[in-house]
Amino acid sequence: MPIQKPVIAIVGRPNVGKSTLFNRLIRERKAIVEDQPGITRDRLYGEFDWNGREFTVIDTGGIVYDEPDPILQQTRQQAEVAMSEADLILLLVDTKDGPTAVDYDLATTLRKSQKPILLVANKADGERLERETTDFYSLGLGEVYPVSSIHGRGLGDLLDVITERLPAPEISDEEEIDAIKIALIGRPNVGKSSLTNAILGEARSIVSEIPGTTRDAIDTLFEREDQRFLLIDTAGIRRAGKIGGTVEYYTVLRAQRSIERCDVAITIIDAVEGPTDGDARVSNMAHEAGKGSIIVVNKWDLVKNTQMHEYAKAVQDQFRFMEYAPIGFTSAKTGRGIAGILDTVVTVAENHALRIPTGELNRVIREAIEARPHTHKRKELKVYYATMVRVKPPSIALFVNDPKLVHFSYERYLMNRLRDAFGFVGTPIRLHFRQSRDH
Repeated sequence: MPIQKPVIAIVGRPNVGKSTLFNRLIRERKAIVEDQPGITRDRLYGEFDWNGREFTVIDTGGIVYDEPDPILQQTRQQAEVAMSEADLILLLVDTKDGPTAVDYDLATTLRKSQKPILLVANKADGERLERETTDFYSLGLGEVYPVSSIHGRGLGDLLDVITERLPAPEISDEEEIDAIKIALIGRPNVGKSSLTNAILGEARSIVSEIPGTTRDAIDTLFEREDQRFLLIDTAGIRRAGKIGGTVEYYTVLRAQRSIERCDVAITIIDAVEGPTDGDARVSNMAHEAGKGSIIVVNKWDLVKNTQMHEYAKAVQDQFRFMEYAPIGFTSAKTGRGIAGILDTVVTVAENHALRIPTGELNRVIREAIEARPHTHKRKELKVYYATMVRVKPPSIALFVNDPKLVHFSYERYLMNRLRDAFGFVGTPIRLHFRQSRDH
């Protein structure tokens, strides 16, 4: 049975280096880091180990009090959720700035939490700055631990203290995670975070009408009717030519990585605006990666005087390269269609991992070729043998007399016959034509 990992939350005002510390601990660039406040808005989870102990760490958005901006208010709420989940809280402050009014307000709030708190003075990049961290004793949280997250200075001592302060590891009764991995993808502001929240039934990701709100991909494990899902809410994807600055660059990069990690990608279309060329480009990322795909038309409650079948036809015309993808209609606001989407996810995941017995596969291929032989430059294509070489996506090797004889239209014909025989709903099929050495 796995060990239950202690949870550490990193909190603080904006731009004190929380994401830099988070990345340093987990040893990868998972949180976006840039020298401007407000980059991290949702809470982001990672894992690391120290001296044989494993920990879960949460990165949070910068906390600002008495701000009317709804984004900043929700960011603070996300940080508060993280603090409620944590076994230990790291309050990060900026050595170069010294104690600020927000630092004092945070210290007051944290003292009420009744949880272990470590005051970490970041950006102590040298001995002179390290001496200046004594000013933070005025926050009334006890010992101050100077570190430099960007250089790694002082982190070993901090991790030793964390290990001492946290309780001994507990044994969990949970089984190892075995779940269908879902990535929600789409252009900015099509409702990915809202759909995430509708699926989960809780405000796990910040919801806003401002494009680009969700800059970090957030994994959430949940269960439905004994089926486990891992939901990845990705940032909005924009065209490469319209990406401005490093934040948007890493946003697109993370979306691509999320697609690579998933089993099923759900492309979300704004029912009022779409389908657009941008939606097709986003969906093509999943198609090219060989992932199972579903197209979801969100905000359907806002559409008037249009029938679903008419709209579905317009979507199919825009997504001709993905005719295999089921189309669903949802409203994150009303909850309409949400349960049906999860049913479709299960079906697509099963088809994405479907392995066909060799005998049945060869029978279907043989019948297809007999029904429609193929010749090129008066030379006939002969298929001697077919076998599945992998799944996710279903990939089939066909050993032929000459791979150069295969025209893309005939490849498409064979794919359609395979779909007629075996379904393969929601998944691309890969056909690999190889020269037979035995004929």
